[in-house]
Amino acid sequence: MKVYLDLVFILNFCYDLLLMMTVDITLKRHKKFFRLLISAFVGAISLGILFLPLNNALLFLIKILTSIVMILIAFGYKNVKYFTTNMIYLYMCSIILGGFLYFLNIEFSYKQDGLVFFFDGFSINYVILLILGPIILYIYIKEHKKFKSTYNYNYLVNIVFKDGKELRCNGFLDTGNKLKDPITNKYVILVSKKILVPYVNIRSPIYVPYKVVGNKGLISCYSIKYIKVNEQIFKNYLVGLIPDKININGSDCLLNYKLMEDLCLEK
Repeated sequence: MKVYLDLVFILNFCYDLLLMMTVDITLKRHKKFFRLLISAFVGAISLGILFLPLNNALLFLIKILTSIVMILIAFGYKNVKYFTTNMIYLYMCSIILGGFLYFLNIEFSYKQDGLVFFFDGFSINYVILLILGPIILYIYIKEHKKFKSTYNYNYLVNIVFKDGKELRCNGFLDTGNKLKDPITNKYVILVSKKILVPYVNIRSPIYVPYKVVGNKGLISCYSIKYIKVNEQIFKNYLVGLIPDKININGSDCLLNYKLMEDLCLEK
């Protein structure tokens, strides 16, 4: 079997550079591109160890040390957490990229006959791999940003009622929820009727006016003892009953925008 070292080096260098760029963009390290280039070059020349008569354990150890050196060159060292986060994301991106490419290669290179897989002589060419690599990592970066922007607004909420009952639910911080009772000056968090009814006396509500585009009316609200979010207790809130199920990232209640300010003030 012929091995073209120059081709292997170029391919490995390109992928190492892609991985370093992905970590840099995802974690917003904002490092100079030249540092990422040097890091990728170190990763590429480390391929030479594969041709040395070393056992698997030693090869694995050298690979770990190489990745440490690459991270230090690309991002430097500030503290243990900073370094560990960089390492974790490097391996996460490597696994995601390698897994996708391996899957694609298996799909195109092997045929299945029952439970038996056999090579049919076709494999993805290097040019296609170089094209697919950036696409896969771009999708990862995009989804990661979407995940962070969405789930940063998710909180574990404990609602404690006047009689001592406690409702534990997932809350979503809805910046559009600005409901406030004009009489008690308490803010309203909205909870689905399905899970709230067992905890309140639906015959003694507090009616709070609401107004949205093209509609206005009154919403049934109930007094509570307090809510606890991120281990912080807030008493200036009511719970409002909404008939529909909340379909936002598995959340059970919509928190009031005021909570964003309260959480910041408590820190």
